[in-house]
Amino acid sequence: MTYDAGTGTRAGIVDGDTVRGLRDGTTLLSLITAGEEALVEAGQSAQLSPAEVKAIGDVRLLPPLPRPPSVRDGLCFLDHLRGCYRALGRSSELHDAWSKIPAFYFSNAGSILGPDEDVPIAPGSTMFDLELELGAVIGRGGRDLDPKNAEQHIVGYTLFNDWTARDHQLLDLALGIGMGKSKDSAITLGPMLVTADELEEHRKDGRLALELSATVNDEEIARGSLDQMDWTFGELIAFVSRGVDLVPGDVIGSGTVPGGCLLEHVDTADMKDFTRWLKPGDVVSLRGQGLGETMQTIVAGVDVLPLSSGF
Repeated sequence: MTYDAGTGTRAGIVDGDTVRGLRDGTTLLSLITAGEEALVEAGQSAQLSPAEVKAIGDVRLLPPLPRPPSVRDGLCFLDHLRGCYRALGRSSELHDAWSKIPAFYFSNAGSILGPDEDVPIAPGSTMFDLELELGAVIGRGGRDLDPKNAEQHIVGYTLFNDWTARDHQLLDLALGIGMGKSKDSAITLGPMLVTADELEEHRKDGRLALELSATVNDEEIARGSLDQMDWTFGELIAFVSRGVDLVPGDVIGSGTVPGGCLLEHVDTADMKDFTRWLKPGDVVSLRGQGLGETMQTIVAGVDVLPLSSGF
């Protein structure tokens, strides 16, 4: 985990109700880059001879990786896409391409938020949304990975909220060159990185069967299991690695658990008339089995300075 107890950013481990910190200057990214052995040794060091011990309620939890080398987000739950299509009044039948390759796009590694940080609404948006996801963090880099063992390159997992401005997304989609400002303003990671070995007890029939859920103002909007992914993390990571190097610390999102965004719950003919889009004061929480919880308050964003023409 990464935290601040008032003296600057520090890496450490969670031990019950306490945080046990590593020496100043040690970052989670540097440990991941150094390799699995270094990460294990650091955890043992924090357990046996911590640089400091703090009550977890006395520290500010930061994103485990405040500035990862890259962030890619997949779309591995196809029922999420079908649900979005239905909300948009489209046929839920998917193009064959969705069953041939796992979709993903690059997101903004410079807009990472911690698990308790306030979330500003994207500038100019009136249709702001959450997305319930899991992020896999690459530990051992590689290229052209085999889908059968690509999952072994994951060092751990963290909750991942892909905040989305749906009104901006409509413009992005109309341009036809991929996601732009709709996905640019914020991504939440946290509350910690849980190493892959710690989650092995949740494996079922070869897949991690972690239960994930999301609430808005304490009302649950979605609950689902990671083993329902149409594309596995191994397949997604193998595809992403084709012809390119993945490096330690890269974050790759699972895509949204079905029902895990407000768009899938739109019940009006015009999306703009939907009254449940996120607004200042709303509290959004993600939870994951063995992964902890994020809890964030939505706040007003900045005003948009208009372009010479258009939006």
